[in-house]
Amino acid sequence: MPQVVLKVTPSRVHQMKDYYDKQLKATPQNAVFAAKTNNCTITAYKSGKVLFQGKNPDAEAARWGSAEQTTSQPKAKSKKHHAFHPDSSLFTRSHIGSDEAGTGDYFGPITVAAAYVTEDQIPVLKSLGVRDSKNLSDSQITELAKDIVALKIPYSLLRLNNKKYNQWQRKGWSQGKIKTLLHHQALDRLLEKISPERPEGILIDQFSQPEVYQKHLRSEKLKLQENVYFMTKAESYSIAVAAGSIIARSAFVKAMNQMEFDTGLPIPKGASGKVDQAAAEIIKAYGEEKLEELAKVHFANTKKAKALVR
Repeated sequence: MPQVVLKVTPSRVHQMKDYYDKQLKATPQNAVFAAKTNNCTITAYKSGKVLFQGKNPDAEAARWGSAEQTTSQPKAKSKKHHAFHPDSSLFTRSHIGSDEAGTGDYFGPITVAAAYVTEDQIPVLKSLGVRDSKNLSDSQITELAKDIVALKIPYSLLRLNNKKYNQWQRKGWSQGKIKTLLHHQALDRLLEKISPERPEGILIDQFSQPEVYQKHLRSEKLKLQENVYFMTKAESYSIAVAAGSIIARSAFVKAMNQMEFDTGLPIPKGASGKVDQAAAEIIKAYGEEKLEELAKVHFANTKKAKALVR
């Protein structure tokens, strides 16, 4: 079973406990707390180590630590890189980076952004504070996205509304396939936008193995672009991926805020117990069909929300 171990401060452990308040479970001996999410089980120990274990521990652990702090298990496998792993020199050269937001959130769209950053723009973006969006607040992300646009960084942004997402999901498409096609289209649009200039590489923040990504493309008669690389936690190393991540996250935050304005109800991020309650309130106010346009209805939150309404 995939595992990730994170080393954090005691104050961070208590912050995490508060965050997972609605998802807490029986606490093992020598642990501070244990919780269970859609992604994995989280166990925090008095030593400051936090174990994420389940089907997608990387996604949950990424909320709380940087790539330098996170190590995937087993260690023997983590030392090996696949053929599509970039050389570290790419991070200092002109390249495209792409990332997505909203995939683990019940409410809100999936947003995917690709950004092209030239070698001379890298130090400028670093000086502005462009970095892994998971370590930034929503207000910081909003301001940094404006700065990136003001610098005229070429980018492509796709937003998949949940009505279409739910249609594709019922069609039998996994979220991995949906993300693959969104990244592919965002990259195609950006390459067309910057043509005839060509990046020295394209780096995708890895959410599946490269061979699985390519399999999804082939299923729709599509082909991987040239010089494409995949790397987990890429936004911690590549300014281009970090810029794409910030643009994608900013669009997601904007969409969530618009949902709250339109419904007049709180729309929390994530997939916690608070989300179940919010979905129940939406059903009471607008009916179950409203979730089709606001939420990824195959998430377990839908069933929990309906139970709260009864």
